[in-house]
Amino acid sequence: MKKTTSKKEQKEEPGMASEEKVAVAEGLKKTYLKNRSACRVSFFLPEEAAPGAKKIAIVGDFNGWDRNANIMKKQKDGTFLLTLELPANREYRFKYLIDDTQWENDWCADKYVPNEFGGEDSVIQV
Repeated sequence: MKKTTSKKEQKEEPGMASEEKVAVAEGLKKTYLKNRSACRVSFFLPEEAAPGAKKIAIVGDFNGWDRNANIMKKQKDGTFLLTLELPANREYRFKYLIDDTQWENDWCADKYVPNEFGGEDSVIQV
């Protein structure tokens, strides 16, 4: 998958507690809490990124690259969604595993880094 232009912005969403800050990068939403050292990250994978997919897992160093630890939920519009709480002030490598056979990077990752398999991993910085 090709990376599209990623625009980040800081904003407060309606109904959000004033201590929360949100950073949005198109397909990734990061919610930072002032009083905690964690970040809630929502991963969105649009239907066109995985047409016809039945199951998508987020696999990365935050879950020991476990293929079954973080399965995304398919929404009515075909988008896959999962929110994870990750310790802040770190960066994490990850990939999407589509139907247990196809590995894909995130179009909106903060960056990409080479992996030992000759490809690249997506990286999210929180």
